[in-house]
Amino acid sequence: MSSRDSGRQPKYQRIAAELRAAVEAGRYGPGDRLPGENDLMAAHGVARMTARQALGVLQAEGIAEARKGAGVFVRDFRPVRRRGIERLARARWGEGRSVWSADIGDRELVVDSVEVSEGVAPAVVAAVMGLEEGVTVCIRRRRFVLDGKPVLLSTSYLPADLVAGSPITRPETGPGGTYARLADLGHGPVRFREEIRSRMPAQGEAERLALPSGVPVVLIVRTAFDAERRVVEVNEMVLDSAAYVLEYDFEA
Repeated sequence: MSSRDSGRQPKYQRIAAELRAAVEAGRYGPGDRLPGENDLMAAHGVARMTARQALGVLQAEGIAEARKGAGVFVRDFRPVRRRGIERLARARWGEGRSVWSADIGDRELVVDSVEVSEGVAPAVVAAVMGLEEGVTVCIRRRRFVLDGKPVLLSTSYLPADLVAGSPITRPETGPGGTYARLADLGHGPVRFREEIRSRMPAQGEAERLALPSGVPVVLIVRTAFDAERRVVEVNEMVLDSAAYVLEYDFEA
């Protein structure tokens, strides 16, 4: 960006850019306290609202988080590099490994909440699954916590008639997870489709992901197809946008 372009920016954006650059350069590391409103007011000769807006930009980007009564700090969390293609390879879940093993290495992952029930899928999900309105599906809801931080909310919808009586209807599905159990039933996924978009979180999502105010989420909807092109799962995932890097590595 040229100095001329920089000069056209509002003051709070210029201050935010300087703070962002300082974080990227390592002058402020994970967990470090950033200059407060009073510090920024004195250093830049701006009003309190301008200083507050500058810090708010970094919070909205997920770079920093406010701690009540203490200040604004650089977020102390190493982003997950989500390898969107590698993690879904049959060679992974077919050998009893979690799809997460492609992403986290030796980091500690905990599924601290699992709810399995039967119910009616949302209309948009039912349409993708080719189900008539009111048809019951198996619903699996989970929250994933990495290194002590909630990073993802997952809701899977599966045909109830297909998975009835299988481990998929229980909290613990066994090695390889849901896809390995679908394979046991003769309906292992052979193709996936993922749709990605971003939005602001609903209040319940922000609370369950412990998101700072203003941080958006990434919504990934994955559809799994078996060899007969039947939809065997629709998985809606809500991700903390600041906790992820989405990586897709494939041949040209």
